[in-house]
Amino acid sequence: MPVTSKYQDKNVEQILNDVVNVLEKHKASTDLSLMVVGNIATNLMNNNLPAAQRKVIAEKFAQALLSSIDTE
Repeated sequence: MPVTSKYQDKNVEQILNDVVNVLEKHKASTDLSLMVVGNIATNLMNNNLPAAQRKVIAEKFAQALLSSIDTE
């Protein structure tokens, strides 16, 4: 089932491209890139969500990540 978003694809793609460009500029390895992106997600949740919602949102985020990766 396709996921619908309240954000326009153009906006998401531009931000994604900007982030990827920064990682490439720093010649970040895959491991380092994943660590940075994970830290960004953690900081966003810890600094912008009420404590009572963090675990639920983190679980939904993890499930979305798992469902979006290619396994073949």
